[in-house]
Amino acid sequence: MRAFTDERNEDSEDELWVCEHSPVYTLGQAGRESHIHNAANIPVIKTDRGGQVTYHGPGQIVVYTLVNLRRAGFGIREMVERLENSVIALLRHEGVEAMGRRDAPGVYVGEAKIAALGLRVRKGSTYHGLALNIDPDLSPFLGIDPCGFANLAVTSVQKLGIERPKAQIVDQLILELHKQLAAPDRADSTTF
Repeated sequence: MRAFTDERNEDSEDELWVCEHSPVYTLGQAGRESHIHNAANIPVIKTDRGGQVTYHGPGQIVVYTLVNLRRAGFGIREMVERLENSVIALLRHEGVEAMGRRDAPGVYVGEAKIAALGLRVRKGSTYHGLALNIDPDLSPFLGIDPCGFANLAVTSVQKLGIERPKAQIVDQLILELHKQLAAPDRADSTTF
């Protein structure tokens, strides 16, 4: 991601990278190790994204958002809101009411977090992105204060009773991201 961001120019297309990780805790650049209570056998990796600590693992879809903000026409706060809105729209399609929180970026269903966000901006472009819990083992979240919040409940698409295949959920998420990441005045300004 860093290499892509460093090498890109104003003509480079934006990209979305979608993956699942092996179990890992990631600690953001301002993250405090005191938010990790029991890493057990899960590695802890320091990253240069914003935010505190989170868990990534099988069953959680991570979308790295490599977007030129200058070309898109919006700033970092709006980028965060657009990422949140993509997950909110996905869940709305499934009949689930979700929301973002200005004081704690991410997407929540009730008091439980279903998607985490962490970004970095370099040369006017973002990297890192969002992580949506589809059907992961949620127990590793018990070893940390997710996103720096003690006793924060974490949920998943599966726990909400949504039974669509993972591939369909990912396809819908990518569609929602495309809608949200288009520049405000031109729907075709951000290409992937």
